[in-house]
Amino acid sequence: MSWKTLLVLVVLAAGLGGFYYYDSYWLSPARDKAEQAKGRLWAVEPRDVESVTITRKDETIRLKRAESGWELLEPVKARADRGSVDGVVTSLATIRMDREIDGSPATLADFGLDPPEARIALEVKGRPEPLVLLVGVKSPTGAWVYGKEGSKPAVLALSEIVSRDVARPVADFRDKTVLALDRKSVSALDFEVDGERISLEAGEPGKWRIVKPRPYAADAELVADFLDKVESVRVKEFVTDAPTSLTPYGLDRPATVTVWLGREKDRSSRAVHFGRVDKDKKGVYVMRAGEPTVMLAPEELWTLFPKTVAALRDKVVVAYAYDKVSRVELEHARGKVAIEREGTSWKITQPEGLKADSGQVNSLLWKLRDMRAVGFLAEDAREIPRYLGKPDVTVRLWEEGAKEPKTLLLAASRETRGGQPAAVAAVAGQGPVMLVEGKALQELSKGPDDLRDRTVFPAFELDDVQRARIAAGDKRVVVERSGRSEWKVVEPARGAGDSAKVSDLLLTLKALRWKAIVSEKGDDAARFGLDRPELDVTLLKKDGAEIAGLLVGRQEQGLTYVRLKASPTIYSVESRVLADLRKAPTDLPG
Repeated sequence: MSWKTLLVLVVLAAGLGGFYYYDSYWLSPARDKAEQAKGRLWAVEPRDVESVTITRKDETIRLKRAESGWELLEPVKARADRGSVDGVVTSLATIRMDREIDGSPATLADFGLDPPEARIALEVKGRPEPLVLLVGVKSPTGAWVYGKEGSKPAVLALSEIVSRDVARPVADFRDKTVLALDRKSVSALDFEVDGERISLEAGEPGKWRIVKPRPYAADAELVADFLDKVESVRVKEFVTDAPTSLTPYGLDRPATVTVWLGREKDRSSRAVHFGRVDKDKKGVYVMRAGEPTVMLAPEELWTLFPKTVAALRDKVVVAYAYDKVSRVELEHARGKVAIEREGTSWKITQPEGLKADSGQVNSLLWKLRDMRAVGFLAEDAREIPRYLGKPDVTVRLWEEGAKEPKTLLLAASRETRGGQPAAVAAVAGQGPVMLVEGKALQELSKGPDDLRDRTVFPAFELDDVQRARIAAGDKRVVVERSGRSEWKVVEPARGAGDSAKVSDLLLTLKALRWKAIVSEKGDDAARFGLDRPELDVTLLKKDGAEIAGLLVGRQEQGLTYVRLKASPTIYSVESRVLADLRKAPTDLPG
């Protein structure tokens, strides 16, 4: 290729590239803009509309753009709902004319335009006069609405959306937030009920503390739930904008929440007053401080309103880092049990060394983590001996790196809460002394048999099993894996197998738990039907090595006796979990 040819190609490529750039960044946007404006009644952009006035036969709605959104000026002065107003403004500013119906009508009354159903006036930035549209009735088909632009004589066919927008009730344009706030800026809260004030201050992220009437840790979850509800809930009804009396609404002596935003010189506040609950309407009457309007908010907002110090207090009984616990000790009437973390699992170290059931240990820790106070008896740690001189249950928790454990003390109480028994609880050396649900005593009085691993089969993964053999008397079936999840029968005759049932049986064996150890050394096997077992189940690996074998003996009162071939210990298990296993010799062949 000559240099001249190359130069020509370079020039052509540069020209094409320049045209592509010009078309993409200049011509295309201009075409798109022109296409979007095609058929529009007015060449204005919604963002330039500064006010909207909708005059109907019985009322006038006037809205004005404000720094933070929109304000409703008529028929009542109030905050407007920015989303709703923006939607209507966009719809009105971009009205499209379908066609001209009559260029010079003899009478406008035939189109519902004398007088009109509504008059729209848009004040637009940079225009000395407002844009005016008269809206009449719908066409006979209902697909269009008749309209007339200002003083122009022609009657036009417009989208019926215009009719819908101008017919919206005033409530559609009003701000329905009970209290507008920025959660990140909330620095304090005041709750006033029956003349008593409770004050809270925000601490580190997600933490709150009560500062009045006395210093306490606050229930951060409860505070967060209340603020979430205040922020998200919407007014159900604007009851009245000029109440002659607040007494019917219970707002003459309201409960109040004041939300403080920012700190120091930037601090500001907003408040909401709460009146009575209207059960029929499933709401509570509220007023924003400084505004005359009585509104109806959803009843759940009042339900979440914390009305007492006790309701606002942090009710966590013992705070600890769940994933940092390395050792747990339980001491109660049944004795003492100690368990220690071993990697990702647990082991019992006292009264004897046993493998622990991680599920049971985790359940115990979750119950401790989720335990909550239902009442407070004393604040000072010096009161603990008075209530818990002889605890029924003691729980000690060691966290990684801690020199001393956190010690929870529990004792039965004569008191009840909600008709249910209660217990007294406290963390040794700390206040307060609390009431908790009485069931905690039983839930934490675990012995080694409650916490030990009750798995019958040694641990195995389903993918490790290559072959399974099940014998019941003279019946025998052997299945073999033929794919990741497919199984085939190889005995008594080769053929297809029911893969789903094989997988279910393996899961049953993997999850099999014993109820009791009936014979540690396997004495008197005939007594449990294990001298001549009903079933003989063996699982094998790919290389033929045995994973485990299970012998199933006789049934008795809903229990079945079993033992592993490699161990003499005889266990009882629930008979119902072995029902499918007993049917396997006849069910597994497909």
